[in-house]
Amino acid sequence: MPAIDADGGGTFDPLTALIVDDEAPALAEMRFLLERDERIGRILTASSGMDALRALESERIDVVLSDINMPGLDGMELARVIARFAERPQIVFVTAYDEHAVDAFAVNATDYVMKPVRAERLTEAIRRVVGQLRGGDAAPTPVEDETIPVELGGVTRFINRSDIRYALAQGDYARLHTAGGSHLVRIPLNTLEERWESAGFVRIHRSTLVSTAHISEVRLERGRFVVVIGDTELQVSRRHTRDLRERLLKPRVAER
Repeated sequence: MPAIDADGGGTFDPLTALIVDDEAPALAEMRFLLERDERIGRILTASSGMDALRALESERIDVVLSDINMPGLDGMELARVIARFAERPQIVFVTAYDEHAVDAFAVNATDYVMKPVRAERLTEAIRRVVGQLRGGDAAPTPVEDETIPVELGGVTRFINRSDIRYALAQGDYARLHTAGGSHLVRIPLNTLEERWESAGFVRIHRSTLVSTAHISEVRLERGRFVVVIGDTELQVSRRHTRDLRERLLKPRVAER
């Protein structure tokens, strides 16, 4: 029986989900939560990465919800194998650790859900899966570029928002950094964060706003994430780590 898409996308065939976890209680909990979601039809389970691959060979699966830390073929290795499939299912990682978020971004995971799993958070993950499968989340609406006037040597010049790599707070001002230099503007960083959120900018520190389009690398150093933009390394505060992970896992906004 077709399921109704709560986001207004009409009806679609219920999804076939594969849960992968080496711990039986975690498998049971995930099954319980998914059975309450009308968008999910069949639910399969696997207790290892190899069991999951065998299921994927014999069944048509729409979404794999996998733990990461498992003996043998772990969840990240499983995702890399799935990435080579001609028709690959969506991947949702379900884990108790956030240090794998950057790797999840690299293998095009649809979402990254933290344990203990909350019902509403899993519902959001399935919404993203449905959006990806029907193409709704895969092609975000382009955001018009913005021109910002800046003062340089007594002359007003204009730079494009798309050229701004990151911005640093300086009191009631913000310093905008581009590949060619930096410019001080009388706009608080909080205002820029609100104004540019839809254009792919995310707060990584109380004093730092970055453009996800310009991030070339994110790595973990001594328990803290570091964002690399060009030749610059910017530290991510613990408070903003989750926000960064969520934004990196979403499709990047295209600017016209």
